[in-house]
Amino acid sequence: MPKTASLPPDLPRLAEPMESLGGLLREWLPRQRWFAGKDRPVTELGLLSMTELFPGCLHLLVHAGHTGVPSPGGALPAGDCYQLLLGVREHPAPRLGRALIGRVQDGPLAGLTVYDALHDPRSAQLLLDRLRHPGSAGPLRFDCDPDHRVPAGLVPRLLDAEQSNSSLVYGDEYILKVFRRIQPGVNPDLEVPGALARQGCHRVPAPVAWFQTDHPFKATLGVLQPYLRDASDGWTLGLHALAAGDDFTVQARALGAATAEVHLALASAFPVGGPGENGQTAAAMTERLDAAAHCVPALRPFVPGLRTAFAALTSCDPGPPAQRIHGDLHLGQVLRAGREWFVIDFEGEPSRPLSERRSAHSPVRDIAGMLRSFDYAARQRRPWRPEWARRCREAYCAGYAGRAGWDPRKKHGLLRAYETDRAVYEVLYEARHRPDWLPVPMAAIERLAVRGD
Repeated sequence: MPKTASLPPDLPRLAEPMESLGGLLREWLPRQRWFAGKDRPVTELGLLSMTELFPGCLHLLVHAGHTGVPSPGGALPAGDCYQLLLGVREHPAPRLGRALIGRVQDGPLAGLTVYDALHDPRSAQLLLDRLRHPGSAGPLRFDCDPDHRVPAGLVPRLLDAEQSNSSLVYGDEYILKVFRRIQPGVNPDLEVPGALARQGCHRVPAPVAWFQTDHPFKATLGVLQPYLRDASDGWTLGLHALAAGDDFTVQARALGAATAEVHLALASAFPVGGPGENGQTAAAMTERLDAAAHCVPALRPFVPGLRTAFAALTSCDPGPPAQRIHGDLHLGQVLRAGREWFVIDFEGEPSRPLSERRSAHSPVRDIAGMLRSFDYAARQRRPWRPEWARRCREAYCAGYAGRAGWDPRKKHGLLRAYETDRAVYEVLYEARHRPDWLPVPMAAIERLAVRGD
């Protein structure tokens, strides 16, 4: 069995621990799917917190400083904080090859090999044990729902899906989301499902355990929830329907109704009151458009037409009151188990500030995200299936209207503005992370800028 490293006893008090790890992390971090600064050079790495979570495993919060460039929502912060769980061994097992970060050449960890501990079944099991037994480890706090008992001995596996965090599934019974980019405050993916569970909303799996930190600021680090083992995500179901030439309107209508149920529960769990401010919303959308066009030249010819969608917000129907919403709703954020739809991942768009993700917004923003997702799915196969997307959009809105009591299709100005804002976000995302996908949102940009429908 590979030998666990014996770490220096004064490790938490080391004055310059990044002297040992800085060079390795500076090279490794930008290659990770969840690293937000791929288009910005890492100019500095600083250690914010380090805890020996258990023998051979270090918990780190590191600050990655970047060279500033414009970004939607205003100027970039000086950098980002990331959560790392690092395994440290003399000779890691061969199965950890994909997780290797490198061999430390100098400092107190010289001669030891460092790797991403979430890939290590032993570390993953020990992490679950910490969640099963509330307590503290340095600045870290582990808590759980006292009415829910998580069994021991569940076999872990790390999900390999593209995402902005890391997720571990335990025995096909629970899923632990480990947040990577950390911001001060309570993460909505802990706050919202807990509140909805207290409302009796069955559409969202409730958190059963979580861990947080008190240093260098209070923040949520991870959440454990029940895992819907027999569920399929909406994106996969939609693509299968397209490939088989099947209609998807029945499922889309049911999904619209489920979305309305979640919105009604959110409005009850987080009472806000008062209408949204369309003038401020229009200004923020325009600012994001200008910043995105600065980064993606292909967007620039369409800016004048897109601005009209945002300008129209100041004179159109104000729509439903602002409230807490999902914030990043699309087919990949919903699961279908049996005949029921469930909504997951309430973190919102990770690139946006946590305060914005926890604030009230028009529910039309979520609806627009789902409508854009139908369009994305329809463009995954050639020839493109615009009629499939149109029927799904109509059915989804009809299902929503039947449960919510108001029809998104009758809020044309609002819907166009929020769809446009979502498409602008997608253009920037694809340009940074998946350039081959850029034509998908650009087709919507052209449609929204020219025809406005």
